[in-house]
Amino acid sequence: MKRFGVRVYKQYFNFAASHFLIFTDGAREELHGHNYQVRVSVSGQVGPGDMVLDFCRLKPVVRRHCDSLDHRTLLPLENERLTIEESDDGHLEVRFARGDGGTDRFVFPVRDTLRLPIANTSTERLAELLAGRILSDVRRDFKEDLERLESFEIEVEEAGGQCGVCRLEPIDWDRLPEAPPA
Repeated sequence: MKRFGVRVYKQYFNFAASHFLIFTDGAREELHGHNYQVRVSVSGQVGPGDMVLDFCRLKPVVRRHCDSLDHRTLLPLENERLTIEESDDGHLEVRFARGDGGTDRFVFPVRDTLRLPIANTSTERLAELLAGRILSDVRRDFKEDLERLESFEIEVEEAGGQCGVCRLEPIDWDRLPEAPPA
């Protein structure tokens, strides 16, 4: 059996964002940032035009979702150690309940943050989030190709040589990772 696929990894598939990981012992990383790079791979059967998927049509989709994360502080909404409240003056107050019983408090302008439907801002969870968002657009915009697509993989690299990966195989079009609009 022959397997075919496309991979897109343009220099402009990037986003600069700050975050902190939350560990299971109740500790967290210091607030810091990365210049993330994103790669997308799709495999399946060759269709019309001898292509699995037209990557000229896929690239703008990937870019749009990378751009939506750019220059923001990424905050996970589904972590029990974080409480996030928006004030009337356009700020978010973020409280982190440390494992030692203390609390760390951050205040950010709302416009500089993104509240994401994930439990942590690891590269694996960011890859899963992007996979859901990009595949939602693929499902809408590439209807003629869906039955041929077999797997979808996203890599989110936070530094050279280290990345988180989310691979969906087979692709269950009815159960994509949560993908609210970007």
